[in-house]
Formats: sequence, structure tokens, C-alpha cells
Amino acid sequence: MFTMDSPELILAIPTLGPMELIIILVIVIIIFGVNKIPQLGKGLGEGIRNFKSSLKAVHEETEDKAEEKTKEEKS
Repeated sequence: MFTMDSPELILAIPTLGPMELIIILVIVIIIFGVNKIPQLGKGLGEGIRNFKSSLKAVHEETEDKAEEKTKEEKS
């Protein structure tokens, strides 16, 4: 039986080698075509950028609330 901390679980997770990545790339080219790949990359990049900025905003908001709470406790 595997637990979350067991080394057997880590060894059971397969990794992606170069051959698997090439196969995935070929499938993506077949499905979307060569012309759509730059658009997909741009959309993916924008999505990641928006996600990071949202995480940063939430992190800053929680820090501000924590600072306000410590100021109130000191008063």
C-alpha cells in the first residue's frame, strides 16, 4: 500500500522522455495545424501571466490584512 510519503509512490510516477515529448508535439501539430501553434502558445502565455498576476494580488492582499491585524493588536 502506498502512502503519500512512500518512496514507492514517487518511483511509480512515470516521467516524460524525449520520445514521448516528440509524440505529443506531433499529435498537437496534427490536431491544430502548424499555423495555430503560435496562437496557442500566445494564449497559453497570456493565461499563465494572468494567473501569476492574480496570485500576486491575492498574496499582497493577505499580507496587507496581516499587517493591519498586527497594527490593531499593538494598539
